This record gives sequence, C-alpha cells and structure tokens, in this order.
Amino acid sequence: MRVMYDAKTDILTIILSETPITESDEDKPGVILDYDASGNIVSMEVLDASMRVLQPTRIEYELTGQPT
Repeated sequence: MRVMYDAKTDILTIILSETPITESDEDKPGVILDYDASGNIVSMEVLDASMRVLQPTRIEYELTGQPT
C-alpha cells in the first residue's frame, strides 16, 4: 500500500494494489475510486484533500487484532 499527497494539486492518493485500473467512478463528489477488471478497489483519490482531511501530510499506521 502507498499513500501520496501532492500539495500542488491538493490530491491525496491511496494505492491498495498495483493491479491495472480498468474503471474509475466518482463515488461521492471529490472521491474517485479506481477498480480492477474483477471489480476490486485498487486505489482512491481524494480531491481538494486539504479541505476534507485534517492533516493530509500526516499519516498514522496502526496494526490491531494481530493473531498470536
């Protein structure tokens, strides 16, 4: 998984998989979901990210419920 923020365009991109994108859909205004050929979400773009995300330049990563 990769997370990128482009301050120049104010777009936050979350890439879940490097699978080729075959379809994109603006699910909600300013939120674009990208799908692979099987219909799985492979990435998401948040337009005008600084208006939608508290701190688009900061990321917090947490693992919970790890099996023992």
